[in-house]
Amino acid sequence: MKVLLLEHPRSITPDRCNDIANTPLSSCLISGYAAGMLEQCGHDVRIIEGYLDKLGYEEIEARITSFAPDILGVHMVYHWKQDLALFAFLARVKQKMPALTITAYGFYATISAADIMKHCAAVDAVIIGEAEAPFVSLAGAVSAGRSVYELPGIVDRPGLCKSSSRKQQPITDLDSIPFPMRTEALYRLSEVNILGSRGCYGRCTFCYINGYYGQGVPWRGRSPENIAAEISVIMQERGKKEFYFTDPNFFGPGQTGQERALRIAALLKPMNIAFGIEGRVNDIHDKTIAALVDAGLRHILIGLESGRDESLRRMNKMTTVAQNEQALRILRKHGIEPNVGFIMFEPDSSLEDIRTNFEFLKRNDLLKNLSVTANVLYHHQIVLEGTQAFHALKQEGRLESAGSSYEGSAQLKNPGAAILADFMRQVTNILFSRMDGIWSGTLIEPPGMQRRYAEINRVLVDLFEKNLSALEAGELISRERIARQVQKADTEIERSMSNSNVN
Repeated sequence: MKVLLLEHPRSITPDRCNDIANTPLSSCLISGYAAGMLEQCGHDVRIIEGYLDKLGYEEIEARITSFAPDILGVHMVYHWKQDLALFAFLARVKQKMPALTITAYGFYATISAADIMKHCAAVDAVIIGEAEAPFVSLAGAVSAGRSVYELPGIVDRPGLCKSSSRKQQPITDLDSIPFPMRTEALYRLSEVNILGSRGCYGRCTFCYINGYYGQGVPWRGRSPENIAAEISVIMQERGKKEFYFTDPNFFGPGQTGQERALRIAALLKPMNIAFGIEGRVNDIHDKTIAALVDAGLRHILIGLESGRDESLRRMNKMTTVAQNEQALRILRKHGIEPNVGFIMFEPDSSLEDIRTNFEFLKRNDLLKNLSVTANVLYHHQIVLEGTQAFHALKQEGRLESAGSSYEGSAQLKNPGAAILADFMRQVTNILFSRMDGIWSGTLIEPPGMQRRYAEINRVLVDLFEKNLSALEAGELISRERIARQVQKADTEIERSMSNSNVN
């Protein structure tokens, strides 16, 4: 059976240039794991990297025609819009190859299966959740000429079949599945992505990690030995020495999770590699971080999300401000300046919440690096289908369409907070647009930029402080005033950039 897995082309519109949560980072290996499992079962599998290889649909169609697969799997990734270009492409492919079984998979497909089936008639089936076992079952059914619609983990098309999808059993032993197939495009990335665990024991209202794997499915970790074995193979075959764990939560829960992390550190230390991880602040323990840094840990993303306990409780973060600050202290003690996740503007944010957040950021030296400042002073809560927040806001009648049924938005309850959020979004989008070339690595940073970054950083912090103070004082900030300030900020940023001969 010939199976072709497609990572379709994606595009980001300028106004969403800094919105980063459309799919979890761990999704980057979904196709690779499915391909690895299919290949182990004897199928002929290929992956087309339409996104990373910057392919157009004409080129992709030519490759599909050349390979002539029996199954076309499409890893659907939401990119801030209903992807009509993808749907039209799949319709053309289906018309040209009517016997081809087109199957969507991934987070977006899992959470929004019914909507995808409704808007894209070319899609025959959607895999719900982990893709490995359903893909193998699908290939077997197609090969045998059997119906695919009663297979566990595959959703049917209403009206075209006799039963709805049956839930699949989650993979309990992650060591039992083969290592993921990696494409040349994935190896071109600066770090090799690796997945050491699946799921999260947290229950944050803005996250749908657990919705993808299935409610009630616990965090599952590969054994440290299995992880080390995969890294060893990659080092031997590719000579790579920089890795990034894409796990939503590198650490497992409790003391068992800490001991596992220590064991991973012990196995990675002799390999002389560098790596990054992501985790929750309550899992940042001094002893474990010391061991991981000694083993090559060089960067980490931690989800602080807020500097106010009331906000953390609303987000069901199950962490505290004190834990946030302790995590920062521990990481800095060991020489790690973390990247941080931070939601300055949530639907129920008050000006008091925002002031407390702002003071937290200043108190913890998180407003001194331009790229960090621009992120933490801007980020609003993204509301995607499948999250607790999406359903709560819908029940409250506050959810508004954001161009796709997969994404909603909610007007901030506090009018002043809404004004400040809108203003910061406009200003930071200007900055991200100007800095895209340098921060994406496609342009070389000109000399003298650090001083300019400091100037722009000061502009952002001052603008935030000035407008927050005005709102706290009860001043009315009109749209015209916002427009003038945005224009002024644009001019100041442009002046700083021009002085450094940056395009």
